[in-house]
Amino acid sequence: MLRGLRPFVEIAGRPPVRWTLEERMAHHHVPGVSIAVIEGGRIAWARGAGVKTAGSADPKDAVTPDTLFQAGSVSKPVTATAMLRLVERGTLELDTDVNRYLTTWKVPDNEHTEKEKVTLRRLASHTAGLTNYGFPGYERNQPIPTLAQILNGTAPANTEPVRVEAVPGSISRYSGGGTLVMQLLMTDVTGKPFPALMQELVFGPAGMTHSTFEQPLPAARADEAARAHLREGETIPGGWHVYPEMAPAGLWTTASDLARWAIAIADARAGRSKALLSQATAEQMLDPASRTPRPARA
Repeated sequence: MLRGLRPFVEIAGRPPVRWTLEERMAHHHVPGVSIAVIEGGRIAWARGAGVKTAGSADPKDAVTPDTLFQAGSVSKPVTATAMLRLVERGTLELDTDVNRYLTTWKVPDNEHTEKEKVTLRRLASHTAGLTNYGFPGYERNQPIPTLAQILNGTAPANTEPVRVEAVPGSISRYSGGGTLVMQLLMTDVTGKPFPALMQELVFGPAGMTHSTFEQPLPAARADEAARAHLREGETIPGGWHVYPEMAPAGLWTTASDLARWAIAIADARAGRSKALLSQATAEQMLDPASRTPRPARA
């Protein structure tokens, strides 16, 4: 399908190395790939390659542009987009102590939060000092914990508690736990389930017609989904993991839908569209200087 893939480094005087997409997929034991290309601010083309399940010879199992994939940590900036829409509405403030918004659980105070507080700006920029880099998810036949159980690290959660281990604003440290706090805060404030909130705030306005944060993925959509595979290409038990940690890791989407989200952000920043964010908010979202720690409002 695609030819001319090349390594990161080429050595002068040696013949150029080129591969086909199929060759690279075989080398890395990747059963299926979905691609969407943006050109001139629009989707130029989208294609699928390979199959949704390793070893499948069923033509119905072929990856297409509409095949759902688990997006992993790409869930985080999509979630942040929804959070910023709530900021634009005046529902939330970026620099307010998140415990003012949280009702079903609170960030435990300790010596690190005496003078500085956890805020949405710090959660989104991974400068809140919170723990838990990422989440492994749960097999489909396992008990699924509540968000409070995950945040407290109590059974059946399979990760440690989410806690503040550094003064908020003092360091930059990747924290899926921080994005999970954002998820709970958004549902506490709006009273809406997280998947419905994301449909309202992001998927609908951006035209992302295939995407969902539903966890588990509804059985009616299972045939749309690519199975998850380990490093050597073997399918994981159950086909994929379930992520109640929706905001940091639970997005199911397509390459084309992700392209639509990226285009909507770019259009907002350029002042071409306000469908998703205002120009000022999009500029702030993409400007590293706007993530500089600021004093929190209690």
